[in-house]
Amino acid sequence: MQAKKRYLLVSVGAGLLFLVYLWGLQIGEFQQQSYQYHQFPQYPQYHQYHQQEYQFYRQSQEVYYPRPEPLPQRSPSRQPRHWPESTQLLEPYLEGGEQEEDSPQLHHQHTSPRERRAIRDNIYKNKRCRMETCFDFARCQSGFRVYIYPPQRGDEISETYQKILSSIEESRFHTTDPSRACLFILAVDTLDRDQLSAQYVQNVRARIQSLPTWNDGRNHLIFNLYSGTWPDYTEDLGFEVGQAMLAKASADVVNFRPNFDISIPLFSKEHPLKGGGIGYLTLKNAPPSRKYLLVFKGKRYLTGIGSETRNALYHVHNGEDIILLTTCKHGKDWEKHKDSRCDRDNEEYSKYDYQELLHNSSFCLVPRGRRLGSFRFLEALQAACIPVILSNGWELPFSEVIDWRKAAILGDERLLLQVPSITRSVGHDRILALRQQTQFLWDAYFSSVAKIVLTTLEIIQDRVDSHVSRNRLLWNSLPGGLYALPQYSTDPAQFPFYYAILGKSPSQQFTAVIHTVTPLQSQISPVVKLIIAVAKSKFCAQIVVLWNCDKPLPPRNKWPSTSVPLTVIEGQTKTMSSRFYPHDAILTDAVLSLDEDSVLSTNEVDFAFTVWQSFPERIIGYPARSHYWDSSRSRWGYTSKWTNEYSMVLTGAAFYHRYYHYLFTHYIPANLRTTVDRMANCEDILMNFLVSAVTKQPPIKVTQKKQYKETMMTQGSKASRWADPDHFAQRQTCMNAFSHWLGFMPLVHSQMRLDPVLFRDQVSILRKKYRDIERL
Repeated sequence: MQAKKRYLLVSVGAGLLFLVYLWGLQIGEFQQQSYQYHQFPQYPQYHQYHQQEYQFYRQSQEVYYPRPEPLPQRSPSRQPRHWPESTQLLEPYLEGGEQEEDSPQLHHQHTSPRERRAIRDNIYKNKRCRMETCFDFARCQSGFRVYIYPPQRGDEISETYQKILSSIEESRFHTTDPSRACLFILAVDTLDRDQLSAQYVQNVRARIQSLPTWNDGRNHLIFNLYSGTWPDYTEDLGFEVGQAMLAKASADVVNFRPNFDISIPLFSKEHPLKGGGIGYLTLKNAPPSRKYLLVFKGKRYLTGIGSETRNALYHVHNGEDIILLTTCKHGKDWEKHKDSRCDRDNEEYSKYDYQELLHNSSFCLVPRGRRLGSFRFLEALQAACIPVILSNGWELPFSEVIDWRKAAILGDERLLLQVPSITRSVGHDRILALRQQTQFLWDAYFSSVAKIVLTTLEIIQDRVDSHVSRNRLLWNSLPGGLYALPQYSTDPAQFPFYYAILGKSPSQQFTAVIHTVTPLQSQISPVVKLIIAVAKSKFCAQIVVLWNCDKPLPPRNKWPSTSVPLTVIEGQTKTMSSRFYPHDAILTDAVLSLDEDSVLSTNEVDFAFTVWQSFPERIIGYPARSHYWDSSRSRWGYTSKWTNEYSMVLTGAAFYHRYYHYLFTHYIPANLRTTVDRMANCEDILMNFLVSAVTKQPPIKVTQKKQYKETMMTQGSKASRWADPDHFAQRQTCMNAFSHWLGFMPLVHSQMRLDPVLFRDQVSILRKKYRDIERL
């Protein structure tokens, strides 16, 4: 009994000593924080975020600069992000007397850190959401389909949100059947959630909760550009997102749910729906020397969030090669808060044209504004001005798939004074590489609202179908993730765009695909002669005949005997677009597309294939056509006149990669293919539009094949499209319909023609490799 009492007393005493020890630790920590605060009064967040480490690194050499003392180190067990997780900023580097103090009337309106946390926790109750926990994959068994809720009576949708909805409706993902949908899009406009904005939509919470398939937001995607309001601009949306994914601009890494939410760029209401402006990097810019090193022109906020960095830019501005201009002349009450620098800054601000600065500088500063994102980001990308981003805590747009180290300098707002030395240390070769990448990213993902929306949907589809998702090479190399469909292959070596990067070569043989629409009458039919000539090519692996004729399929003994396999496929739909269907019978990378009435010699086929092996991503062929702008009718025109330039090579006799069959069938909208099938025309034009849009390059014409059209028209076929008087008029219409689909004209003019060595030279025919071409 005595032993139990002693044991009880010892236990109680040990517990009391442990409580005293914990109390002492708290007192010591409080004193240490107070010491840090009083020692560094101009850096109040040292004591609030004393476990944060900020790094600013030079991208050209990818060497990290040492951080300033006396910042404490973060635990090595936690992997660093690209950006610091703190949303707090350092005070500006201002001289005494110029630093503005908040007036008592303004100060009490700011929310406290505890209130901001409460707002964040209320909105992001499902902060731990990931695809595995907050997404129902069972809904996607029938494919990745996106459903848009029908608008309710009285709904007011902004022009920008209507562009987003239109982009989805015109995409290959859209469905009007909610039972087949994998992802749901709100008809309620949630882009602007600033309560002071005229675009703010009331009662969003109640309207969302009333949706029949809301299910706490599961399998829903919400778009947002602006959140929170003055003065703190928190990420308050005014409703709970639940388990819905957010496609959000100015996303903060603190609230961002990795591999669930998607960070999108902030874009203006003038941002085009399709097409978009072209980049400004041209061949004249190499070597990449520009007048200015670093530029910025924008607002300077005198008080409130976002004012710290912009208030300190005058320390870096030198008026020579570094032009950093700010103005405080904005807002209704700017004169009430103007400081001693305002008049001088405003005068300097008016001396420079923003576009002139943008297009004549190597680097463009992109500091945060009231929110983390800025319009300057997309403006710099388009202008081929390398962004120097100073926005701590910003989750960069599409950072899940885009490697921004190849296109931008990622900085720290605290180390503003190091920016000039960082940019000066980047070599010319690195500057050119960074600028080229800005142009690729702008054109591939950011030049239009449609591309921003489609990139968002493609990222989500990659998550849903993770076993057939794109890798980083496909996303960060030409032509980009939107044109490299992983459903075709997840191996980059199977695409025609990456042979040079991977050190690979296309296959050494081709498959001839002959489109047949007329009956096989005899052994002297044009298609029989064509099969015999193509089969003699040493590069021919097989011949596939697509039988789209209304007559019954001829027996096998009616076809000629060849040294290569001959496969006849009877079309199920017998449409024009079916000639570009990705048939499993096509086993080679190269496809030789032929009309049944094409007239080619074996030498012509061999030479064209040799050329294609050097340009596997482009169309290589004989009959060429061109386009032009008809200013009198304000429309695009189509011409078959023989001139010194061309922009299309007809697929009646052309080589291209088999991937374009897959892209033609699965990327081009069904309504365009239906238009082609209804007219029985323009499928070759549509293929040229597609390939030029992907490659940004023209096709390549080989040798002079001037009699191509005349030969086909004299074959005696009444069904020949070339003999139809409406044929030419239809092709004029197609040109404009296809350019409207893309939002721009992708065709590129070229004056290049590739001929065999010694072609037409006055030497012995015995010295020439492709002798038959001379006799054409």
